[in-house]
Amino acid sequence: MALLEIDALQVWYGDLQALYGVSLQLDEGQVLALIGANGAGKSTLLASVCGLLEGRASGQLRLAGASLLGRPAEAVAHEGIALVPEGRMLFASLSVEENLRMGMLTRRPGPWTLARVYELFPVLQEFRARPATALSGGQQQMVAIGRALLANPRLLLCDEISLGLAPVIVRQIYESLETVRAQGMSIVLVEQDVQRACASADTVCCLRKGRVTLQGAADAFDHARIAQAYFGH
Repeated sequence: MALLEIDALQVWYGDLQALYGVSLQLDEGQVLALIGANGAGKSTLLASVCGLLEGRASGQLRLAGASLLGRPAEAVAHEGIALVPEGRMLFASLSVEENLRMGMLTRRPGPWTLARVYELFPVLQEFRARPATALSGGQQQMVAIGRALLANPRLLLCDEISLGLAPVIVRQIYESLETVRAQGMSIVLVEQDVQRACASADTVCCLRKGRVTLQGAADAFDHARIAQAYFGH
């Protein structure tokens, strides 16, 4: 059974249509790479899934059969969706551990505890009393991921988690996601680094100007086919 099901999703911001009949699904324990250029509709799709959409929408959006469309973000979080937002969005006035504990506000039963997060990212335990925004960019990204994991979601949405980070840090982040996936969690990766995203995913969906231009197994498409879907030529 599919965990996430999106069927004919359309989204408008006022008179501007941002998504045109997007349909996709993601099974339990799988990783989906959501790719596309800036303005393709990736952020709008994520906002629709996690209850942060500021526009209006039609279509179907379900998590394990439960309808999510139009429900507030807190209700969606309790259903089992957590977001690692672009830019991390940490609380500057809070310590690393206090930021992590914010993820427990919508906590569901599950394997992820503060101790498990510190096991995944040992540097965070070392710096747990420091202001979160005093850490390096890569360490802040670890805080953002750990915060989301502490909600024990069924579906983890990761928005541009490698943006602006050094290659060695990006590799560490993606290795941590493999550990997360091994626990059975489903993941949606929104990435500008198409090659890395597809290499880490089971399935890929490419958006261009709000429409799906490519969808299927991540290893089923060569570079030329992905580039055509991405750029339209």
